[in-house]
Amino acid sequence: VSILIISHDGIGTSLIDTAKHMISHCPLTIEILDTNLEYDPDELYTTAFSLVEKIDQGDGILILTDLFGSTPSNIAHRLSERNNINVVTGINLSMLIRILNYPHLNLESMTKKAFSGGIDGIKINSGDIS
Repeated sequence: VSILIISHDGIGTSLIDTAKHMISHCPLTIEILDTNLEYDPDELYTTAFSLVEKIDQGDGILILTDLFGSTPSNIAHRLSERNNINVVTGINLSMLIRILNYPHLNLESMTKKAFSGGIDGIKINSGDIS
C-alpha cells in the first residue's frame, strides 16, 4: 500500500519528517502534497492525480488529509472515486507512526490501523474536565 498525504502549509512534510526521525526508516512509498490557499483546487487535483499514478503499485493507496471538508480533503474524496483508494482525515503523528509500523497490511487493514492510531493517540490528561 502506498501513502499520499494531502495537507495544508507544510503539515504533511513536518509530520513525515518527524515520523521518519522516530522510526529511522520509512518502509512505505509516501508522497506529500502540501497546499495553501493560493493554489487552484483544479490544479491541486491534477497534481494529486499525477502523484497517485506515480505511487500506485497495485496494492492500493491510502490518502491521509488534515481537515475534513477542506480543500485537501475534497481533493482526496474526488480521488477516492477511483478503485483501490481509501481516505482518512485528521492526520496526526500517532496515526502516521501506527501505519509505518504495519507496512505489510492490505489497504482495508491499513485504513483501519490509521483510524485507530489517530484515535488512540488522542488522550485527555487531566482529572477534572467539565
